[in-house]
Amino acid sequence: MSIIQRAISADGCVVASAIHATDIAAVIEQYHKPSAVVTAALGRLAAAASLMGYGLKNEDDRLTLRIDGDGQIGSLIAIADSHGNVKCCADNYVVEIPLNAKGKLDVGGAVGNGTLSVIRDMGLKEPYVGTIPLVSGEIAEDIASYYATSEQIPTVLSLGVLVAPDLSVKCAGGYLIQLLPYADESCIPVLERNVAAMPPVTELLDSGVTAEELALRCLEGLEPNLLDAGTPQYVCDCSRERTEKVLAALGTKSLEELAGEQETIEVCCHFCNKKYVFSAAELLSLRK
Repeated sequence: MSIIQRAISADGCVVASAIHATDIAAVIEQYHKPSAVVTAALGRLAAAASLMGYGLKNEDDRLTLRIDGDGQIGSLIAIADSHGNVKCCADNYVVEIPLNAKGKLDVGGAVGNGTLSVIRDMGLKEPYVGTIPLVSGEIAEDIASYYATSEQIPTVLSLGVLVAPDLSVKCAGGYLIQLLPYADESCIPVLERNVAAMPPVTELLDSGVTAEELALRCLEGLEPNLLDAGTPQYVCDCSRERTEKVLAALGTKSLEELAGEQETIEVCCHFCNKKYVFSAAELLSLRK
């Protein structure tokens, strides 16, 4: 079971959120059968979206992270709700490139150069969209840069996915530290020391460190108190009804063309690979 835990400093100036997202990353591997570097990229993006989406103000609010890179993966998308539940997909799931200079999976090389878009759907007439150039393609650095440049929120984000030789997920997760607007800057050196002293997040999670322990460790020295906790999951909300609405939006002409081409049409969900089959008669009935 995946866990998100939030903690706050005693003076209420800094919030840390940590996620143990191994189960989410394991479902990504199960649904999409990606190569190791794509599992790492999608696992990081999903963990980040879950951390950012968790605690959105309204039940129906949604947050989308979209990376459009010129690397072999192409585009990556992760969508999270206010409970941290998340789903994700990519253009290409099988990417084979050499390890990076540190001997790690080269997520940045697989993503390449491009843009990161953060889309917040808060139930307003139009969603809020912020887009920045990618800093490294490693995802955590890119999202931290987004917060700094687009929202002026000092942020530390660390993400990691440890993929076993058989392509299964050993562990995945991360932490997000943010200063609140009225924060006393005296806490910054403390946070910097904490972050500098921590091993890579996958090393911590693989050694058994929990999300609660990780959140508290981020705020060590600031007398942290635990806030709320959640149990996010990989959740795809596709359905036949929603698929019908998508098809209906194609318009009468397109539906008639599809119905005339073959006896049945199969629509596959990008997020969970579930297939919905429609007969030509069913397509034509959607014209109404």
